[in-house]
Amino acid sequence: MLECVRIIAGSLRSRTLTAPPGLATRPTSDRLRETLFNVLTPRVAGARFLDLYAGSGAVGIEALSRGAARVEFVEREPRALKVLRENLKKLGITSGFRIDSRSVAAALKELGKEAQRFDLIYLDPPWDAAAEYAAALGVLGGAGAGLLAEGAVVIAEHRRKQRLEERYGALERTRLLEQGDAALSFFAAAPREFI
Repeated sequence: MLECVRIIAGSLRSRTLTAPPGLATRPTSDRLRETLFNVLTPRVAGARFLDLYAGSGAVGIEALSRGAARVEFVEREPRALKVLRENLKKLGITSGFRIDSRSVAAALKELGKEAQRFDLIYLDPPWDAAAEYAAALGVLGGAGAGLLAEGAVVIAEHRRKQRLEERYGALERTRLLEQGDAALSFFAAAPREFI
């Protein structure tokens, strides 16, 4: 059975999305997404948003609803990809996004070759895939740092009990928000006062 989540705010407010069942593509809760976007509000309009381990696309679609200029969805799990495409179609979103069905490592490498730069990067791998956090954040703080626009923020959603490092290369954690069983770690190459 598919789970339902809703868009919190913006042009698509209150519209529903579906998410694949099971913990492998556990959707970010409405409440946590609201907390995330309350923090990011001043940065979303016109932003280039990278949604890694996108699952159903709830976070990236929320960014589009709130005025992001472009969203790059990266998801390779076939069931999640199908639901992501169905959600975009159901909402009538036909532009302002691209779906990359490769692994996050391969996608980051290719985006670097394309000289893509992002203002906001969100990653939410399956919580049991702890190595994915270190790998993705390591690339973004190292060889893939060119993907970060000036003043970019990288956000990792993780289990509250799972502690991420304070630094991954050039990325330094600037804020940690905890809510229920989940946590959001905010990273920046140069710490920003409001984060």
